[in-house]
Amino acid sequence: MGTHAVVLGGSMGGLLAARALVGHYERVTVVDRDALPAGADHRKGVPQGKHFHTVLLRGAQALEQMFPGLVDEFVAEGVPRSNFTLEATFVLNGQRMIRTDTGATAIQLTRPMLEGTIRSRVASHPGVKVVDGQEVLEPVFDGRRVTGVRTSAGLLEADLVVDALGRSGRSRKWMAEWGFPVPAEDTIEIDTMYVSRLVRPKVPFRDKLTLVGPIPGRPNGFAYAAQEGDRWMLTVVGMAGDHPPTDEDAFLEFLRRSAPPDVFESIASAEPLTELRAHRFPASLRRRYEQLNRYPEGLLAFGDAVCSFNPIYGQGMTVAAMEAEALRKCLSEGEHDLARRFFRAAAKIIDPVWQLNAGGDLALPEIPGRRPLSTRLVNRYVSRLQKVAGHDPVVATAFVRTIGLLNPPSSMFAPRVLARVLFGRA
Repeated sequence: MGTHAVVLGGSMGGLLAARALVGHYERVTVVDRDALPAGADHRKGVPQGKHFHTVLLRGAQALEQMFPGLVDEFVAEGVPRSNFTLEATFVLNGQRMIRTDTGATAIQLTRPMLEGTIRSRVASHPGVKVVDGQEVLEPVFDGRRVTGVRTSAGLLEADLVVDALGRSGRSRKWMAEWGFPVPAEDTIEIDTMYVSRLVRPKVPFRDKLTLVGPIPGRPNGFAYAAQEGDRWMLTVVGMAGDHPPTDEDAFLEFLRRSAPPDVFESIASAEPLTELRAHRFPASLRRRYEQLNRYPEGLLAFGDAVCSFNPIYGQGMTVAAMEAEALRKCLSEGEHDLARRFFRAAAKIIDPVWQLNAGGDLALPEIPGRRPLSTRLVNRYVSRLQKVAGHDPVVATAFVRTIGLLNPPSSMFAPRVLARVLFGRA
């Protein structure tokens, strides 16, 4: 494909994009403005890193393909792997899901451990260089294509530049400056804040994960999840301005609104290992690059720079891993029309996830947004499905495998699932 590719941003999206480029370019350089830690430490550029993360089974499959042995390496280092829903409790739409073997599992680890390990794996490939402490200024555009990027340390010539700068990705701004059409943006104003801390329960808790979702009238919930190092991550989330406080006593009272008594008791008596940490997420954002008919050659947007999902659904990293698979396939087919082919492939990955998450957000009357008849009908169906999943293992399995991105949303409407939802006992 060429001599040199440069990835802007060394977070998870950038690292996965860099892995997709390996083998297609002689050299791959990842540029990040942070001073990157040598191991599993937090860094300034990832404020969400102090909150709950999970890698869904579909994401684990993609990571395992890109980094063989990765999941077993994590598990050997003490990372819990939970079986949905045998070892995890889901309370969705106010209904506790039945315990059944759905065939879906997830690995649960802190973001610094995940990102640090992936960064080390990516950097171990010949020709890959991860450069930190450099601010990205602008790409170099010669009137036909991008030929490099200027950073605070100088010029990097490149055959391809990948914008993986997260939801603040600047490709849209650069394209406007160069006279290209810019992608339309879809947003859902969710006004979400989450407050988290690591704890250590005094008594071992029975499940590896408890997840309680928001419901109409109570747009808040939480995740309580086992992590590596015999620690547990507690992340409490509030949407539509119903935000968890960071005062200790008020925080527990806020949690009590959604936590089952046994879970609340475990959390309230646990040993705090960190202070309470807050992060705000104003809106889900999607940029419609796939709808454009002209792109600058030599420039791609990737990951959150294309679509930034509501984090409460935990699907962002899995989607980025699937995008990396799509990018590798597009690169294997050559450079011609690369941007158009990649953005269309990415849109096929993003479409069902965006629709699923948007439906979940708009099921809460507190979230502003247009609700066409199709959205209202689907949300009524999903609401009933979640209630039937409280006792029906077939329905529970269909739902869990869908939100885990193992199966498409259409699987929730398969005939045997549809019949159980419509005629089963809610």
